[in-house]
Amino acid sequence: MIYVLLSVVCSVLVSVLLKLSRRLSIDVGQAIAWNYVATSALTALVFRPSLSVLSSSQAPWLGFIGLGLLLPLIFLALAASVSSAGIVRTDAAQRLSLLISLVAAFLLFGETLSVGKGAGIALGLVALACMVWRVGPASERHGEPGWLWPLVVFAGFGAIDILFKRVAAAGTPFAASLQAMFALALVVSLLILLWRRWHDRTFFTLRDAVAGLLLGLANFGNIVFYVRGHQALPDHPSLVFASMNLGVVALGAVVGTMAFRERLSWINGVGVALALGAIGVIAWG
Repeated sequence: MIYVLLSVVCSVLVSVLLKLSRRLSIDVGQAIAWNYVATSALTALVFRPSLSVLSSSQAPWLGFIGLGLLLPLIFLALAASVSSAGIVRTDAAQRLSLLISLVAAFLLFGETLSVGKGAGIALGLVALACMVWRVGPASERHGEPGWLWPLVVFAGFGAIDILFKRVAAAGTPFAASLQAMFALALVVSLLILLWRRWHDRTFFTLRDAVAGLLLGLANFGNIVFYVRGHQALPDHPSLVFASMNLGVVALGAVVGTMAFRERLSWINGVGVALALGAIGVIAWG
């Protein structure tokens, strides 16, 4: 379980780094681009994928392109959500995105809906509604409602999960798929930066590069330790799944409320508790 614990820590660390970006005057867009430099390089070094499989006619390039576009865009939404709604609500919304992929599994991939998973989905939707409930005037930033970015994170990560399932169903090796997705995400991130450089006169800085490389290290650690957790416990996938998701929501709640003094309304707190319950019900349903 040490791998799952390390994956949880890395996942929450990503949110912490994004939370600190404003205080440290970090350009999040540049940091995200450098993050994909790090993840692409680490994927090549750690997994040493054979890229010849990507030239196969069976390679799911539509899925790769979709993920290449979505990954950096949703990363930007994640940063906006952490900044406006806080780590607690953002991490819970991100983990509840499994509801979307679960519904897609029944509608698109032919899985059978069990009573337990149906109850988990219903409980998760109630949890999401509680978490994005408007806390008050302070929950709005620049005229944006407090529920907007957590909801974007929820929908975006759900769409990413569905595309991951599509890519996995095509049979392309995991490491090669990861390399293709990160490389395309890097290209999209660089295009966004070049547009900002031309439009907003944004300048590249060493501080943003260092922050982005640290972000990429945490992002990659989250992925590789999660995979290692499944490899270490091959007969207990539900245990790894539940431990990972419950751990992120729980640790995110502790870090957000204690380290960053995030204030939740009682209904937001109920939402976080229900999110923990929903993930548990789905995992053991």
